[in-house]
Amino acid sequence: MRLVFLLSLCALLALPGCAPLQFTAEVKGETTVPASPLPAVLDVFPGIGSFTSLDFDQNQDFQNQGVTKEQVASAKLKSVELKILAPSDQDFSFLDSLEFFARAGDREVKVASRSNISELGLKAPHPVLEMKLEDVELQPFITAPSMSIVVRGRGRMPSKEVRLQADVKLDVQVRLVQ
Repeated sequence: MRLVFLLSLCALLALPGCAPLQFTAEVKGETTVPASPLPAVLDVFPGIGSFTSLDFDQNQDFQNQGVTKEQVASAKLKSVELKILAPSDQDFSFLDSLEFFARAGDREVKVASRSNISELGLKAPHPVLEMKLEDVELQPFITAPSMSIVVRGRGRMPSKEVRLQADVKLDVQVRLVQ
């Protein structure tokens, strides 16, 4: 009886080692929204350079885990945030809507969005806008030769140049190699 108890206890303790590996991967980038001294419509959101031609085999979080993108079983967004870095007195009142899309080859899917941003009351200094996430499986995008995160937005051109930082976090599950 004691042997059965010890074997059962050992089996329970070994279970966490059988669970698939899960970790958070992060991608950050910056962009600048140009200023306009006169009221003007913002109908093209500036691209974020580090969000193009993403290869997750080169991502530091993947490398720290010793994982390649081919081992990804599932990947879903954990968070998408946009923060105003400069000027320190700027808020998000110039933006009406934003959408984030994952793109690989000719496939594109909306992954996050936010509307009525100017009405959220996110005040300076350095406000953070949290995007609403779509429940989208990103594994086919992560394992593609390269993927991009495209941002589209609408609003009004700010009176001063605005520097923004985007922070995308992914929950990644990895297939155990046998």
